Amino acid sequence: MHARSQAPGPHDAARAATTADPYLWLEDVDGERALAWVRERNAQSTRSLEAEPGFATLRDGIREILDSKGQIPHVQRRGGHLYNLWRDAGHPRGLWRRTTLAEFRRDEPAWEGLIDLDALARDEGENWVWAGVDCLGPAYTRCLVELSRGGADATVVREFDLATRRFVDGGFTLPEAKSSVTWADADSVYVGTDVGPGSMTASGYPRVIRHWRRGQPLADAPTVFEGEATDVSAWVAVDRTPGFERTLFGRQLDFYRNRVWLRADDGTLQPVAKPEDASLDLWREHALLSLRSDWRDGERAWPQGSLLVAPAADALAGTARWQALFTPTATRSLAGYATTRRHVVLEVLDNVASRVEEWQLHDGGWTRREATTPFPGTSSVQALHDPMLADDPLAEAVLLHYADFLTPDRMLLGRTGSDEREVLKSRPSFFDATAMQVSQHAATSADGTRVPYFVVQPRNDRQDGPRPTLLYGYGGFEVSMQPSYSGSVGRAWLARGGVYVLANIRGGGEFGPGWHQAAVGANRQRAFDDFAAVAEDLVRRGLTEPARLGIMGGSNGGLLVGSVMLQRPELLGAVVCQVPLLDMHRYHKLLAGASWVAEYGDPDNPAQRAWVEHYSPYQRVRQDMTLPPVLFTTSTRDDRVHPGHARKMAARMLAQGHDVLYYENIEGGHGGAADNAQRARLLALEYSFLWRALARGAHTAP
Repeated sequence: MHARSQAPGPHDAARAATTADPYLWLEDVDGERALAWVRERNAQSTRSLEAEPGFATLRDGIREILDSKGQIPHVQRRGGHLYNLWRDAGHPRGLWRRTTLAEFRRDEPAWEGLIDLDALARDEGENWVWAGVDCLGPAYTRCLVELSRGGADATVVREFDLATRRFVDGGFTLPEAKSSVTWADADSVYVGTDVGPGSMTASGYPRVIRHWRRGQPLADAPTVFEGEATDVSAWVAVDRTPGFERTLFGRQLDFYRNRVWLRADDGTLQPVAKPEDASLDLWREHALLSLRSDWRDGERAWPQGSLLVAPAADALAGTARWQALFTPTATRSLAGYATTRRHVVLEVLDNVASRVEEWQLHDGGWTRREATTPFPGTSSVQALHDPMLADDPLAEAVLLHYADFLTPDRMLLGRTGSDEREVLKSRPSFFDATAMQVSQHAATSADGTRVPYFVVQPRNDRQDGPRPTLLYGYGGFEVSMQPSYSGSVGRAWLARGGVYVLANIRGGGEFGPGWHQAAVGANRQRAFDDFAAVAEDLVRRGLTEPARLGIMGGSNGGLLVGSVMLQRPELLGAVVCQVPLLDMHRYHKLLAGASWVAEYGDPDNPAQRAWVEHYSPYQRVRQDMTLPPVLFTTSTRDDRVHPGHARKMAARMLAQGHDVLYYENIEGGHGGAADNAQRARLLALEYSFLWRALARGAHTAP
């Protein structure tokens, strides 16, 4: 079954659904009738928004930021090289390249080009977008390259030879699918892909893992692991660290629960004992366990959000004596971690600001050191250690990435055990941050919960009257909204006098798993209440007023703003709803939707259907509502969140007489754009819409 064309069901069921849903035909992603509707709406929206004063200047200014050669090249180390995928005006689709650390230290490093996606797309007549690469160490001469048509999650896989800079004739190759492929050794891979009925889960991801040897037809590759059709996916993880070689197979039961098996030397699979909703990571002779729920192991107990460590051999055998490296508090949570040869480096959120801790094993006990890092923005740590190298000169080297709302990204090189760092790269400033200030506040939600949010606004603001204000949120899947630097937001919004607000609502991970779990399933409404509470607090404090307050969110955040738009329209002056979920009655039947049942609930279960019926925007919008103007954006090539959500919602609202604009980029996948030109145009459309609605109050139909 092709990942982009899941049928709605038997003919009788489809006819019944069409009666209830007159816009079901818009779910036909590439259907001519649906695409004709998309082209008509795109033309009307672009004609309206591109006529706004300064649109071209805004679009070109954003494009200048995206194409800037001052952007920081984010790198991944493999052996003696640092690899990077670079996009600029000369390489809009991207150039995969590499350099050495010595060269990377220079202001103008010498890069070695490996794959020019623009040339490849031109030569092959394809709209290729880079989707990732897996290279086999320690030699790193063979790689499995993933290419996406137009930015979709489904990819084509090809084996690439770094020595010859060519794709390998007769090498490992997979046609377009949502595949999973990883090296087993130099002449075989583990692969899960779409090979016909039964090979994929209901969520559209691999259900069956095969061991595929070089030169062997894929159909003849033996099955080595299987999940269930109701799982999200089956997966495999191969650890090739010398002296610690092991292979794990897993069933992703839902978005948060998994079961794991260790492959024994004789090929048998041994189950690994752990809580199903805990994440297991093997690191040399150690095992790390991240807890999503409170856990009692014998006489010992740890709260959700803890990070535990034990000898890997004991953890795999089910005899581990776990120790805690991190336990949360009411305001501190674990955002992530990295491992060097001898250290676990923790990224800790302290009231949504980053701190860094280092842990090392000494004489059987773990010792902690708090690193001195920039504060109070967002720090993330990237270890440069290559575990495939026995004698690695960068075994304790780490890259520290730092940014906040007003400080452009910086990349610093350091080593564990020391706070001395070398600034490797700094992103240029794209707007005058000296005129801005950042503050953190808290709103009180409907149930009394304190909900933090950040405000970026002009310093010592004495402007008469409320300012145009943009409130952004997400609130789902344990994703934290942290301070970051955006040249596009700065130039398109802040520099024009707008205020930007970032909300830390429940459903996110800002305060650990409990903050997320407080707004899943039956309690989803809490995320919407939190967001509305922030909007109310902004008005209460006099920062803005409803006519000048806009909200924006994408994906799950699109569901957020779509729901709040219907529940609290009197608070809002405009809405930008990006790649959204909106039809919560059918989300689980569309593309990857079944994988999110653990987040929202199962609409086929009557009790859980009541949860989504309470807020599902597509079913709840009515003609008699007075709603703010809304812009829906999506992508035809989004094979994660079906574009039918945005299409159907826009069509229904237009038929009801609401003020709606709609723009669907043909390429772009779930990110909405496939290259910098498309991204710049999309952002310019969104910010032109917001500025027109909030700064000038032009609430007229397009």
